[in-house]
Amino acid sequence: MENEAATPARAQLPQGDRSLLLVDDDKPFLQRFGRALEQRGFDVTTADSVAEGVAAIRAKAPAYAVVDMRLSDGNGLDVIEALRQARADSRTIVLTGYGNIATAVTAVKLGAIDYLAKPADVDEVISALMHETGNRAEPPENPMSADRVRWEHIQRVYELCERNVSETARRLSMHRRTLQRILAKRAPR
Repeated sequence: MENEAATPARAQLPQGDRSLLLVDDDKPFLQRFGRALEQRGFDVTTADSVAEGVAAIRAKAPAYAVVDMRLSDGNGLDVIEALRQARADSRTIVLTGYGNIATAVTAVKLGAIDYLAKPADVDEVISALMHETGNRAEPPENPMSADRVRWEHIQRVYELCERNVSETARRLSMHRRTLQRILAKRAPR
């Protein structure tokens, strides 16, 4: 079953250098995603920090890279910049749970070809890596609803405030009781 799913993606990979650097500080995600990319034909090197990512680039600059934006020791943009300097023809995707327009623009200026929000599946990442430059990407088949985007933003701020309801409500300019009601509900679809 897995081989059937891997065959179409493997067939889409161009011949030649299939080296890929995967940089993320979430180790279980890093291992799972790395294995999935290997099963689809990439030669994967993993790194869980900016320092490891830059060291891997210095050892052998990969043809492809998937880089998380926020890493334990810094910003994934540093890895993207190091890769661009080492290998101008590399294709880099930024994968992050903390997306915003300013960092997306900066990532693209530094050489990233796409910016995907977590959770993204392996097929989405491979599609973005192989997407022809200059063509517009296809819109997502099932985009998140506005309610879901709002809920995820509230959850992200809540976590950044170390689950402090009062501080989260202050930062969101929201009444504390309103925030408590939102947090008590299930995530919208």
